[in-house]
Amino acid sequence: MKFTIDKHEKYVVVKLNESKLNSLFTPQLKSELILINAEGQRNIILDLCQVKFADSSGLSSLLVGHRLCKNADGVFILACLNEAVQRLVTISQLDTVMTIVPSVEEAIDLVFMEEIEKELKKEVK
Repeated sequence: MKFTIDKHEKYVVVKLNESKLNSLFTPQLKSELILINAEGQRNIILDLCQVKFADSSGLSSLLVGHRLCKNADGVFILACLNEAVQRLVTISQLDTVMTIVPSVEEAIDLVFMEEIEKELKKEVK
């Protein structure tokens, strides 16, 4: 599986450089998400701009990322879904659970908004 990882202080962008997110690639994606989370990153943006097809095992890896970030009090954001992948996410009703945005830039903005909100909540307590 080809992907790039762009680490920042508050978030990590994982860009898949594959056209398919299927059972051939999901074990490696899952292990990479677990590793990123174990390194202390709680906000992960998954850039799916190049992904044209996903199957149920691909969706399973997305759920792993979502669960890891949620348990770490962070956010897991899907960015740049094409129509076919978006349709599969909607059919499986994962769009009601996951955060999906049109671009990586919007995902980054969302991470910072979430972080600011958490800081404000800490100050109120």
